[in-house]
Amino acid sequence: MSPHLEVTADAAELGLDPSRLDRLKAHFDRYVANEVLPGYLISVAREGEVAAVLEGGMANRETGQPITSDNLWRIYSMTKPITTVALMSLYEEGRFDLNDEVARYLPAFGDTRVYVGGPAIAPLTEPQLAPMRIWHLLSHTAGLTYGFDYLHPTDQIYRDAGFDFGTPREITLAEATDRFASFPLRFQPGTAFNYSVATDVVGRLIEVLTDQPLDQVLEERVFAPLGMVDTGFFAKEEDHERVAELYLNLGGGLHSGGPMSKGAFRAPWMLSGGGGLVSSAHDYHRFTTMLLAGGVLDGVRILSSRTLALMSLYEEGRFDLNDEVAR
Repeated sequence: MSPHLEVTADAAELGLDPSRLDRLKAHFDRYVANEVLPGYLISVAREGEVAAVLEGGMANRETGQPITSDNLWRIYSMTKPITTVALMSLYEEGRFDLNDEVARYLPAFGDTRVYVGGPAIAPLTEPQLAPMRIWHLLSHTAGLTYGFDYLHPTDQIYRDAGFDFGTPREITLAEATDRFASFPLRFQPGTAFNYSVATDVVGRLIEVLTDQPLDQVLEERVFAPLGMVDTGFFAKEEDHERVAELYLNLGGGLHSGGPMSKGAFRAPWMLSGGGGLVSSAHDYHRFTTMLLAGGVLDGVRILSSRTLALMSLYEEGRFDLNDEVAR
């Protein structure tokens, strides 16, 4: 039986105000009543202990299935930290350096050009002035983008190729990565930030570094060690009823997500390290608790505290990997 996320400590003893937690539940109950959300599941934790599990609304409005802590969810971009942790575990083993050129492992990126003007159908481009490096992928400064952004001609180039809220049918991660490399970059690598498919490219990099498929690497390096038994790229058939339905709020109430909801029920062609996982509140709580505990949980170490410190300090803008030591 899959584990549930349960309260493990008294909220007041952890320094949390129970009345404020009640207020949090009332707030989201209004979202459900006003059809802003179909349902919600919230966990509040401190010092590794769960102080509250708040739930309300429906996991499936058509069947009347309520939200419970046992539900499975498509976690989309919450996949990114998991993929990044897996890559950094390889970094600790000396498999690569953060300053390595991406093209060293993914040769298609050696010829990627950079957008400088013009429409998506006929963009003007220039060569890269400096190579794309692995740390650019991890920091979303590689110049890649997402088709669903609708902010720049490069976004449309992705959409025109079938990369919008999903991917073209029957395309593998290796094939998708080569396609990304064929599209012009939004800017020169390392010169700006843009949230993007970079973590999908990280997933492919993991496959090349390990000579294993991404799902196998994540299972061996993250899920199995942390006891994340309900996390993977799709839900097992016996767990289909646990998957929360996706809904869209298009201004006229909630509507089923349709094809987007079906992706959790079958193995995908493309293993998306940027947004492909299905997980539970229990499993993701274990992952985040490991991060907060310095890379270790229940005596099992996933990353060293020094690696996590490196990741955190960079995210805070404390340094740049291109900085000179003399600085």
